[in-house]
Amino acid sequence: MEALVLEKKGELALRDIEMPETPGPGEVKIATHTVGICGSDVHYYTHGKIGHFVVNAPMVLGHEASGTVVAVGEGVTGLAPGDRVCMEPGIPDATSRASKLGLYNVDPSVRFWATPPIHGCLAPEVVHPAAFTYKLPDAVSFAEGAMVEPFAIGMQAAVKARITPGDLAVVLGAGPIGMMVALAALAGGCARVLVADMAKPKLDIIGQYDGIETIHIGTTDPAEAVAQATDGWGADLVFECSGAAPAVLSVGKLARPGGAVVLVGMPVDPVPVDIVALQAKELRVETVFRYANVYDRAIALMASGKVDLKPLISATLDFADSVAAFDRAAEGRETDVKLQIRMP
Repeated sequence: MEALVLEKKGELALRDIEMPETPGPGEVKIATHTVGICGSDVHYYTHGKIGHFVVNAPMVLGHEASGTVVAVGEGVTGLAPGDRVCMEPGIPDATSRASKLGLYNVDPSVRFWATPPIHGCLAPEVVHPAAFTYKLPDAVSFAEGAMVEPFAIGMQAAVKARITPGDLAVVLGAGPIGMMVALAALAGGCARVLVADMAKPKLDIIGQYDGIETIHIGTTDPAEAVAQATDGWGADLVFECSGAAPAVLSVGKLARPGGAVVLVGMPVDPVPVDIVALQAKELRVETVFRYANVYDRAIALMASGKVDLKPLISATLDFADSVAAFDRAAEGRETDVKLQIRMP
């Protein structure tokens, strides 16, 4: 079937490629409707690798998706042709120690869409395990369904933070994931969330939400802004979502004594950490890698209206224009948050 294929670093093509077409036991076949472009997709396109994951063979991109079930395999219950769904893209080994502990996101053998050598979902149809396929409520559109995947990272961060109702949080980085974390923190009980970034257009977008205040790093020192907002006490929670070395180094200054730091952003190279600054306040440090056991809760929050991700969808392009869509994503326009591709 025709798919968007990353042939090698810097080269994309819409062409036929062999992919599974018949659902096996416990699987469903889905007609893909909407696929979001993730930063990791773009990074594979522009760099050909992320860490030790290297594109050594043609690979179909895409892992943020929604669609409609068109066929079910043997033993599938709870899903039927015609169901509108979104798909969790990481498939773990159910027998692994990590999975048995509920930590399937860190299962070393997890097969994750569009992570070499596993094909992604930028194709008209995909076959996927029913256990990782979720019905979309009527109130959640296909476009929103394709936003569940990035929002799940925000949910994972909120869970790891152990939010207490009324907390004040700081989010460093107003990229798509930083925005998802900020909204998940609000939904999780934070009274206020301060979001800091250099890109004013992105701050303007996330600043439209009630409960979110913005800090433009170009004009305001985040440490001073947090001190002013907390009478010098510090933030209950600090979410580092940029992966930038200066931001990582600053987290100890922003948190209150006994507060928590959640590391979400992934630096390209190792970065320094001020361990004494963390120790002096006895800060709890948590890390996030993808997500586990949060998809259903993410969908429920969206269906309830408590989380509205529609303002973060910057543009939707046709499948035929997929290469142009990726080129636009690679530009990194400050006014773009999430670009999506609508399948034929």
